[in-house]
Amino acid sequence: MNILVVGGAGYIGSHMVKQLVRAGHELLVADNFSTGYRSALTGGKLVELDIADAQALDAMFASHSIDVVFHFASFIQVGESVAEPAKYYQNNLACTLTLLQAMVRAGVRHFIFSSSAAVYGDPMYVPIDEEHPKAAINPYGRSKWMVEQLLEDFDRAYGLKSVSLRYFNAAGADPEGQLGERHEPETHLLPLILQAASGRRQSITVYGRDYDTPDGTCIRDYVHVVDLVAAHALALNYLLEGGTTTAFNLGNGQGFSVQQVIDTARYVTGQDICVSEAPRRAGDPPRLVADPRKANALLGWQPRFATLELIVTHAWHWERKFPWH
Repeated sequence: MNILVVGGAGYIGSHMVKQLVRAGHELLVADNFSTGYRSALTGGKLVELDIADAQALDAMFASHSIDVVFHFASFIQVGESVAEPAKYYQNNLACTLTLLQAMVRAGVRHFIFSSSAAVYGDPMYVPIDEEHPKAAINPYGRSKWMVEQLLEDFDRAYGLKSVSLRYFNAAGADPEGQLGERHEPETHLLPLILQAASGRRQSITVYGRDYDTPDGTCIRDYVHVVDLVAAHALALNYLLEGGTTTAFNLGNGQGFSVQQVIDTARYVTGQDICVSEAPRRAGDPPRLVADPRKANALLGWQPRFATLELIVTHAWHWERKFPWH
């Protein structure tokens, strides 16, 4: 296949590029490096552009044969989206619309979209299936849900077939140690814990210990980044075999508490990670756990790295490999 990976220098996009190159696909990677890293690119031909630029997109599609687009180029910080909603609607929604319009002009009809469990908002029940009401509580989640609705309209009007993959908590790193998670600033729990273990930060903050969970801390569904990108490859097969436009939850189907992640990190790293306490954050539900049975059944997707210890171990290898200090 001739595949375009948009945002291929980011955390999940770079793992996707590595898997697609290894599978023998012809790969084009588009990135503007606003958050990605050149050093994260392990193959493919790079086109440096911003997907807000319709002319640049048209030129790229005109000069390359492209069968499918994988789209990872989104801003992801929930708190920032509340403070700067315009930034999120511009990048996550408007720029995606510009990309989709360029695809229609070029006759590209297959699209794999990096969506989010944030489309559901505060869960009415867990585990969360794809039919759960969509009630995002922040601009980040709303931007993702708006794109999913765009995709349904583009299918009806233009025949553009798509799969939206609703990630729960992406975590871990390339088992070979070549790639890993790098965000500036970092907001995800596991890398923050491991930065405390390696000495890059003094402590990790636990926000609330009075939730209705076994140990009082929030429970989240962590899914290994390699399992995530494997689901994208399966989603492409699904579309090529005539699958209809739809969405899938990507999670392990089991949750781990904040305290369990800290305890596992202490075990894996051998470090006594310093923890500070803080009150609950507004908008943090007690439990967010996926029901992944639709992806299991229709994509044939089964996570290979489903244990918390494996996820933490691979992330720790990445944290220790580079001279971050």
